[in-house]
Amino acid sequence: MSGRGDSEISETREEQSETPEDEHTEDSVDDQDDQDDQDDDEGVDDPAQVARRARWTAAGTGALLALAGLAASTLRATGSAPALVPAAYALGAAVCALAALLGSRGRTRRALWLLVAGVMVMALGDQFD
Repeated sequence: MSGRGDSEISETREEQSETPEDEHTEDSVDDQDDQDDQDDDEGVDDPAQVARRARWTAAGTGALLALAGLAASTLRATGSAPALVPAAYALGAAVCALAALLGSRGRTRRALWLLVAGVMVMALGDQFD
């Protein structure tokens, strides 16, 4: 309650805010450039790079699981396991191969779900042994 009117308070605040902005305008531009350089150095990923990494991960995981399923199917087929076991491994391997194909084409969410389904089919087939 200093007795000042609203116009005096707003003018005082404007004068105070104008002075620091004028002094720090060039510094803030330099600071922003330095911050951008630091962001590039810290490895901030752009969306294209993240998507590419997700595609490679989905395709690689799908291919690896498909090969593991085919190997397990071959080993179980040559053993004394019931016929349903190698068939389940082969079906799971086929689902994982499809997931690898979808993952390489950018359908990473569907590929993830197919990978989960393929591994579940292989695990279910293993339960029949």
